[in-house]
Amino acid sequence: MTAVLAVDLGKTGCRAVLWTGPDSPDHPVREVPGAPGLAESGGVTAAVAAVIAAASLGDGLASALPAGRLDTVCVGAAGAAADPSAARSLAELLLDALPTDEVAVTSDAVTAHAGALGGGAGVVLAAGTGAVTVGIGEDGTFARVDGWGPWLGDEGSGAWIGRAGLRAALRSHDGRGPATSLARAAADRFGDLDRLPATVGHSANQARLTASFAPLVAGAAADGDPVATGIMRDAAAALAESVVAAARGTGGTDPLPVALTGGLIGIGAPLLDPFGDLLRSSGLPLRVTPALGDPLHGARLLALDSAGPHEPLVTRVHRTAVPPP
Repeated sequence: MTAVLAVDLGKTGCRAVLWTGPDSPDHPVREVPGAPGLAESGGVTAAVAAVIAAASLGDGLASALPAGRLDTVCVGAAGAAADPSAARSLAELLLDALPTDEVAVTSDAVTAHAGALGGGAGVVLAAGTGAVTVGIGEDGTFARVDGWGPWLGDEGSGAWIGRAGLRAALRSHDGRGPATSLARAAADRFGDLDRLPATVGHSANQARLTASFAPLVAGAAADGDPVATGIMRDAAAALAESVVAAARGTGGTDPLPVALTGGLIGIGAPLLDPFGDLLRSSGLPLRVTPALGDPLHGARLLALDSAGPHEPLVTRVHRTAVPPP
């Protein structure tokens, strides 16, 4: 048996699960708070803490491991693509901290792609607190679109939607913008709107805090609020643009599957209906398809396969055997 610890490290949550066989995981998925991203200040330190916390899968972990050790650990981490040196630092620190001889670290977008399409050609949109789109062609051509973080990118993401909703709430509060139910929703969620900037600014994870407002924006849109509806349509347009750009970047001409992953997809119709309409009007041969698996499945796949098209995007470190004296 091969013991694999698969980890999906996002900005909102960090999930981990243990496999020692080919089928179902051996333990329930454990989730702890995530980290702000490897490219952020202190991101590697926060990531190490999150992975170690998530890896504490219960007292039965050690007994489930052959020889009490993991064969490999694979982490899909937000920010790994933006800062490869941070990805290597994370891998090296985890190699010292966990009972394993190999650690692989890659972007959470790469593990999402591998899980959703099993390493096959196509486009995967991973949308949660952040948003990134990855396309891989039949010949292995790789395209990555957005995923530039909450301040310079991640357009259409949960943080982007939440931030737009809070801005609209403040504009309504000031009388600069149209009346919207988002003002009341923001006050109910965060308290006095006059203190909202301080509430967001003092948060240790501002992207996660603003993303928590995205479901309320979607709910307001579903109830017919025109301001919220406009925000959701703009988010759908941004995400559709990323998918189209990634599809073009793969260079393929055959119909490409497009799989959607991430917590934002659960928002439902206010986002997905306009998103689907925009894809159909793009003129490209795109086919929305259910994801085959999630990023944890992708992390397990990449842990076991170092020869696939994803491998150039994976940082692997190995424990060096110390020769006997």
